[in-house]
Amino acid sequence: MAACAFRRSIARQLSEVLDLPPENLIKSISAVPVSRKRHDADFQLSVASIEEGGSSDCLAQDLQLRAQKLAEKLKCDAVVSEISTGPGTVNFTINRELLAKTVLQQVLKDGTQYGTKSELFSTVPKQKAVVEFSSPNIAKKFHIGHLRSTIIGNFIANLKVALGHEVTRINYLGDWGMQFGLLGVGFQQFGDKEKLKSSPLQHLFEVYVQINKAAADENTKKLAKDFFRKLEEHDEQALSLWKEFRDFSIKEYTRIYKRLGVHFDEYSGESFYKEKSWEVLKMLEDKGLLQKTTKGTGVVDLSEKKDLSSLSTVIRSDGTSLYITRDLAAAIDRMNKYNWDTMIYVTDRNQSSHFQHLFQILKLMGYDWVERCQHVSFGLVQGMKTRKGEVIFLEDVLDEVRSRMLENMASAKTTKEVEDPVETAEKVGLAALIIQDFRGLLSSDYQFSWDRALQSRGDTGVFLQYTHARLHSLEQMHGNEPVTDINVACLQEPDAISVLQHLLRYDEVLYRSSQDLQPKHIVSYLLTLSHLAAVAHRTLPVKGSTPALAQARLCLFQATRSVLANGMKLLGITPVTRM
Repeated sequence: MAACAFRRSIARQLSEVLDLPPENLIKSISAVPVSRKRHDADFQLSVASIEEGGSSDCLAQDLQLRAQKLAEKLKCDAVVSEISTGPGTVNFTINRELLAKTVLQQVLKDGTQYGTKSELFSTVPKQKAVVEFSSPNIAKKFHIGHLRSTIIGNFIANLKVALGHEVTRINYLGDWGMQFGLLGVGFQQFGDKEKLKSSPLQHLFEVYVQINKAAADENTKKLAKDFFRKLEEHDEQALSLWKEFRDFSIKEYTRIYKRLGVHFDEYSGESFYKEKSWEVLKMLEDKGLLQKTTKGTGVVDLSEKKDLSSLSTVIRSDGTSLYITRDLAAAIDRMNKYNWDTMIYVTDRNQSSHFQHLFQILKLMGYDWVERCQHVSFGLVQGMKTRKGEVIFLEDVLDEVRSRMLENMASAKTTKEVEDPVETAEKVGLAALIIQDFRGLLSSDYQFSWDRALQSRGDTGVFLQYTHARLHSLEQMHGNEPVTDINVACLQEPDAISVLQHLLRYDEVLYRSSQDLQPKHIVSYLLTLSHLAAVAHRTLPVKGSTPALAQARLCLFQATRSVLANGMKLLGITPVTRM
């Protein structure tokens, strides 16, 4: 890694002065973020971060003075051309030709693995990870709320795979529970077999709305309970109808996942654990954890003082199972099946208390591995409306973003002729949705705006796609061959240096996202890279330059496009080559 080679060189010199092992200093040396106020320095060491290891005579001094004292003991060499100080930092400027040569060689040599081989990850063990995400409810149309779970889970899985972890992607379908009692009764009253075949999710949604209106009636409630009990007792007729709902729904979901560019290694569901949940209840009973209330429901006492102040219900009074019981069975089964090191659940924050209860019960049952379970929660998308009105279903959003992008592409003066404009509009539209979603903290709610999402300039997914297509077009125009042997003395302009400095930071950004599983670090990095590339594209022309200058600049733009594409793919975006 380019950045690694420079960090190691700086760490070696620092280690001699500070009498600390170089490996202890590596993570304290960070690339300086590129900003409009140009910085000459490429790396900085925060003196506060090495305070414990600092010499005792300088610990009492202020940070600025300590930084200056440390800088005076360091010398420039073949790698570092200048050493300066900032507020509490020692700054290092890399030899400019060495910077260009090392960064470009590394990006083009590593290709899709650029940034992932960094020694920042050397202390991070390769793991087996299970990521459960998306998880829609069978027989209900893919709700807009599932978009966030789907794209966030996909990002986490993509990032872990890129960093060399073994990942199993699980779609845990909501395909069991009392709602199927209601739906079963509803279908018996309002269902139509032909409509079920031609438009399954739409028809089941209509049935569900109708039966919900009738659900206030005590008789309907009783029929729904009876139907669900029949399911749990393996009644053939009830199971046959349920299986139809499930099969049709999965077929519809698979089609939508294809549009999103998302795949799963396993489609499991609550129904798979309906038997195993009884084993869990038996285990809870054997361990003395299962208690019965006066109403006959089965509960687990989660209170610290065991005073019943915090209870989790695990079985209904009529003996039917609950969501949490099936989740307990699923967690245990996955450990037996995959022997995972970490398991991540991606759901909205409304389910936070459910996962707290789930993890607490597993701990009470003696499963220490629960410490390695994690709930990645997210906020709500607000104000998402299509031209038809308030949005409920994801497919309406995908259709709308595609049609709006097609309109924008048709009216834009810069639009190139593309082979399949509909497919291009789909990929660019999806990028617009993902970037608007990923720009902030996942746990925050955000206000959706079509106009903001689809702007071709500014911090949008459309701008990322446009930049990628533009750089790809530049490569095609000049032969599309990888450029290797270049004169790095031709890349000394400030705009070229800014791009190189930013490419240098990519491993740190990946490391940060891998630590907190937030995509916003990568989004921010790619948007800055695109803005820097746009400026460089204007000020560093390839066409009309001398051959040596043209080759060097082309190499810089190739490296930029490569890193841009890598980052976009991690986020779940398919880069387009023309738009």
